[in-house]
Amino acid sequence: MRIIMDAMGGDNAPQAIVQGALDSAKEFGVHIILVGRGEEILTAMRRCGYETLPEGVEIAHADDVVDMHAEAADVVKQHKGSSMVQGLKMLAEGQGDAFISAGNTGALLSAATLVVKRIKGIRRAAFAPVLPIGTGAILIDAGANVVCTPEFLLQFGCMGSLYAKKAQGKTNPRVALLNNGVEDSKGDDLHKQAYQLLKEAGEKGLINFVGNVEAREAVGGDVDVIVADGFSGNVFLKTVEGTALYMSKLIKGMFTRNLLTKIGALLCKKGEDIKKQMDYREVGGSLIIGISKPVIKAHGSSDARAVRGAIKQAMGAVNSDYCQDIRDNVALMSLPREVKDV
Repeated sequence: MRIIMDAMGGDNAPQAIVQGALDSAKEFGVHIILVGRGEEILTAMRRCGYETLPEGVEIAHADDVVDMHAEAADVVKQHKGSSMVQGLKMLAEGQGDAFISAGNTGALLSAATLVVKRIKGIRRAAFAPVLPIGTGAILIDAGANVVCTPEFLLQFGCMGSLYAKKAQGKTNPRVALLNNGVEDSKGDDLHKQAYQLLKEAGEKGLINFVGNVEAREAVGGDVDVIVADGFSGNVFLKTVEGTALYMSKLIKGMFTRNLLTKIGALLCKKGEDIKKQMDYREVGGSLIIGISKPVIKAHGSSDARAVRGAIKQAMGAVNSDYCQDIRDNVALMSLPREVKDV
């Protein structure tokens, strides 16, 4: 398996990207292609203790870098020689099996759509991160599409369900619509119409739709796929991540307060499992689902541990072959053209 990485994307690039790639190549036996400025990548490798390229790691030189302020719509034209665009072209040409970048979110979504392209029949690609809390529910969409139609949400639910089955091994994933109440009459017109479409998909056996879910219940493990428009989903995700970080700090503060609590920490060593579960770095990044090949947006602040998590996530996505499942079922998750909400 070959994973292509944007070595220059993110706040801590290229050092954190290179360190995470080196660790992953050694631990997982995966082949990593680092795309970016060759000399800077080699310098980062030397800082990690490598004088030459280790087995399983190679460099593909790219001079340009897409910064965080680049216009998303123009990135493919204005930054053809960038590590992000070149890496996506390599993926589209079959030189790798998945692509990861911690760079500009909007630019990555736009470039992936234009270069790698969406699966035929999918109206919009969506960010589908695994929540760093609870039982690892998939949130879809988490920010790619602020304005949505009911069909977008229908497709999000179906794609999320297929990914949960294939990549997470959940036999009958529970799909719910994020809303401001559990009753089927709740929400605005978008959510009411989306509810009906998801309900019909459930009745046809395409998904296991369990109805609306409120934000406070969505993290409790009662659902496996949380369907949302991009605006609501992004707000929800940032709230969950912030809560997880805050609780992690609380746990650390409790166990380091004094000698007795430190002793308690030793006796409650499993508490570290809770901290690990709430760490976003463990789940990697956000899959851009709907693109014809796996593309993952890692956190902009990713350190080496988060990069390792993103690589592990990419490997799981490739092995699951979820893209083919979406292709096989795309006709079932689309409305007849004459009744589509546009």
